[in-house]
Amino acid sequence: MKQFSYDKLLITLIFVGLIASLFINIQRHQVEVANNSVELIVDYEDLVELAEREGVPVSEVMAKAKEAGITSLAVYETTFKKLNVNGKTTAVNGSEILSSYQNGSMTDPDWRRLVENGTIKGTDVYVTGHHQQTFREVYEDLVRRLGRDRVQELKVGNETVLAVKAHFESFEKMDLGMPTDEMKAVNDGGFYVLARPTNYRNCTKDDVDAFFSRIDGFNVSGIVFSGSQTLGAPDNSEYTAEKMAERGLTLGMIEGVTQLQFFQQDGMLDIAKANDYHSARLYSIPKDEQKKMKISDCVERWSNTDAERNIRYNLLKIFDKPAPGMNLLETNMAYFSATRDRLVADGFTIGKAGVFEHFYPAAWVRALVMIGVAAACVLYLSLVAPGLGKKATYGLLLLTVLVLAGPVIMGHGNKVRILAALLSANVFPAIAVIWQLDRFKSKSPDEKTSLPRIIFTAMLSLFACGILSYIGASYLSGSLADTEYLLEVNIFRGIKLTFIMPIILVAIAFMQRFDLFDGKMDDTQGFMNQFRRILDMPVKVKSLIGLFLVLVAGIVFVARSGHTMGMPVSATELKFRAFLEQAMYARPRSKELLIGHPAFMLAVLAWFRKWPTMVLFVLVLIATIGQGSMVETFAHMRSPIFMSFARGIGGIVLGAVIGAICMVLVQLWSRFVSPRLAEQQLKKLV
Repeated sequence: MKQFSYDKLLITLIFVGLIASLFINIQRHQVEVANNSVELIVDYEDLVELAEREGVPVSEVMAKAKEAGITSLAVYETTFKKLNVNGKTTAVNGSEILSSYQNGSMTDPDWRRLVENGTIKGTDVYVTGHHQQTFREVYEDLVRRLGRDRVQELKVGNETVLAVKAHFESFEKMDLGMPTDEMKAVNDGGFYVLARPTNYRNCTKDDVDAFFSRIDGFNVSGIVFSGSQTLGAPDNSEYTAEKMAERGLTLGMIEGVTQLQFFQQDGMLDIAKANDYHSARLYSIPKDEQKKMKISDCVERWSNTDAERNIRYNLLKIFDKPAPGMNLLETNMAYFSATRDRLVADGFTIGKAGVFEHFYPAAWVRALVMIGVAAACVLYLSLVAPGLGKKATYGLLLLTVLVLAGPVIMGHGNKVRILAALLSANVFPAIAVIWQLDRFKSKSPDEKTSLPRIIFTAMLSLFACGILSYIGASYLSGSLADTEYLLEVNIFRGIKLTFIMPIILVAIAFMQRFDLFDGKMDDTQGFMNQFRRILDMPVKVKSLIGLFLVLVAGIVFVARSGHTMGMPVSATELKFRAFLEQAMYARPRSKELLIGHPAFMLAVLAWFRKWPTMVLFVLVLIATIGQGSMVETFAHMRSPIFMSFARGIGGIVLGAVIGAICMVLVQLWSRFVSPRLAEQQLKKLV
């Protein structure tokens, strides 16, 4: 019988690395707990629209929104489409002016004189102002965006008119800088301004200065850039960051539609880095999706979003239709206040968006984590290659330590940290399962063991296995944790691999310990011999069908994980998830509590009842899914570490209960149903 030893030096190094990773993770938890302030935002234009639709003053709607918990109003750059509506300036196509002259409706002699002397061109746009401050701001921004050669000042009587060479339809939609009148109205209403500027073409430092001069004097909480570029891109992004830092302004980073990373804006990451990641993540429920949701659904979404994805800018969109028994204004104020109350109940404070403090663990502490990962990898090799001697083991250890820890000690190692996280996510769950296999293999199973005792043993084994998997989770987090990963500027890209690799690693170890084909759970000739035997096996059609079904199940298993594959989830499962989210601090993952952990419990039953080895093999591989999932949960670095920890604990507890129920059902089947079926089959043969 092969003997597999757990080298004490390797175990010691893993323990030391674990202490280092726990030290990092405690720091991470403290950083996450300190960042608990959420900014509730509504577009200023949305509140104006709401006031118009309800026929009440804007000031009254703003007062109600303030009372309902809204802290900031997002102010976008003005456009002539908006200015034409509010009447502060007017833009008219030159062809319309010529037409009014020709049909005799033009009565102003000064305008008639300009038409008659050929000054008015049908292809130009003419801008008149009815609000001095707004007109001046429009003129300044038009010159910046179009150049002085395309913006000419005309005198029409005592008024100044701007003649602009531009395409009228495009001109109406052109961004024209931050409107000071709107920002003043927002501040007067008791709100912060969340500025939403766009970039200038060939943006210069002078353009950047002009923007900040425009917002100076107003109470601005942060900046969330609009469009595909940030202000200053591509050449002056760091200058923009410098100006933001001088004013203590937070950069809002818009979460991507797949809930991974961000909406891509040129220059955004440059600004974030130059400003030491004084940034917060922004999310808004898509308008089309919100139309199908109730207020309670939206509130639940915000609660989960802020808790699970470190969102600190909540941009709320107004409901277009009233809820039953309420008008539109009441509906939206109920939405705002319910969101605020839920977040406060969840432990958040409402105010300016929180940001993570500077968090980059010491290199020597991270290096200890790398050494522990190296030791775990070598330990796994020793558990599948019993002939590996001490000299080869320690030689591999030294080489792996140099590869993983060396770059980190030298102050580099970003790619090595990702490699260490990937190894942690795959190797530790495999070692956890292998250790349980070795524990059971060292003792002969007693078929007379009572079911309650087997259930108790299975639960203890599951919890022990989970603890070892959590060591891998600590290593994964300790390898990656820093401000950039918490903000999801950087992400762990090996998640899909972690769904499959632990299963492969455990399969190799299992076949090094057991013979799959004799059904006696005895010693084996090794992985390679059994693998060759599998390749040489004749394949029947039903076997091909079975393999095809396994392949489909594997594709679904991988595709349903993450955010990018778009694999649909059934309505029943969505309801089940919603129930778990409301019933527990953190919803356990389905693949753990419904698949992996029950399979682990059944694998223990299979061992005690001496089921065929192939059945045990399949159950052990399925059980590995649950252990790998527990570790992979921690790869989502934007989720607070305590929530990931609680999610796994909940999965183990519920999974053990479901597994125990399955064990009872299997026992009842084998005792009462299976004998009757066998008896009926025998009668047919007779």
